[in-house]
Amino acid sequence: MFRRRGEWRLQASRVGKVVVAIGLSVWSGWAAEKARAAENGTGFYLLGGRGPMAGYLPSPGFYFENDTYFYDAKMDAQASLPTGGRFIADVRSQVRADFLNGTWVTPWTVAGGNLALGAVLPVGRVRVSAGLEYDSPGTKNVIATSLNDSATVLGDPVVSATLGWHAGNFHWSATVLVNTPAGQYRNGQLANLAVHHWGTDLSGAVTWFDPGTGIDLSAVVGMTFNAINPATDYRTGNEFHVEWAVSKALTNALSVGIIGYHYQQVTGDSGSGAQLGPYKGRTTALGGTVAYNFEAGKTPVSARIKVLREFDVENRALGTVSMLSVSLPLTVSR
Repeated sequence: MFRRRGEWRLQASRVGKVVVAIGLSVWSGWAAEKARAAENGTGFYLLGGRGPMAGYLPSPGFYFENDTYFYDAKMDAQASLPTGGRFIADVRSQVRADFLNGTWVTPWTVAGGNLALGAVLPVGRVRVSAGLEYDSPGTKNVIATSLNDSATVLGDPVVSATLGWHAGNFHWSATVLVNTPAGQYRNGQLANLAVHHWGTDLSGAVTWFDPGTGIDLSAVVGMTFNAINPATDYRTGNEFHVEWAVSKALTNALSVGIIGYHYQQVTGDSGSGAQLGPYKGRTTALGGTVAYNFEAGKTPVSARIKVLREFDVENRALGTVSMLSVSLPLTVSR
């Protein structure tokens, strides 16, 4: 997923960034959050994954990015979380994952835009603890206490396709992500990285970047559509998301910025497993980012740190996202 697309264009100024969360548009989100109107409290789009240069697609070539993702969240005992066909409360969750991203920006054009294809493979460790487990949300009879589960697993692979256009300082792109239910799903267990269902995310991104001042204004708007999880008969509702970033290059190598996102589930959960009802969730997050660009031999490398804190949360956990991304071009056409 291209996160800082175009930073190769100013090699020393801001080395291009391969976005995560799937190929070329940073994303993939997996962190157990407060019953977020989504099964297991997770989705496959990574909130906060995109940022500066989100709308810019780099030159044709092959790119690699590794995103190390940290998420810590909690929910109180008054809210239940549906996970693996079970209902738990007083939840604490922690995710430590790597997203291995490969992207091919092809030499082909479609509708006047450059075409890029990508894929991401998530792998990581998930820890979940719960003070209570209920038999159902309706009766809330306690059937277990002090639960703990942890696992190191592969998540669902995600593939992507992006079209990118350029006009002066303006750059924009359209991306399709497809989640494939081929990860290690642990039915009936608390700790999962895979969502175990097909899903599609459609998004559009725009960037205004002035090479003279180093100012970058970027935004992404998208919608995630989820199929049913056949193991639990649970369908997560459609999820709207918007992300934004304002950044400034301080030197040829260093840039800083402010980033944020808003998430809102616009349709309710459904299926026999959705015993909590529609359970729509929302959250907003605000944070900062720092990027540093350097060369390893003759290869430009970009490293970026992001930290975001969620607030204004409803039907969802309150969490903190931290991410370290390292990206580089493998081959670039001249």
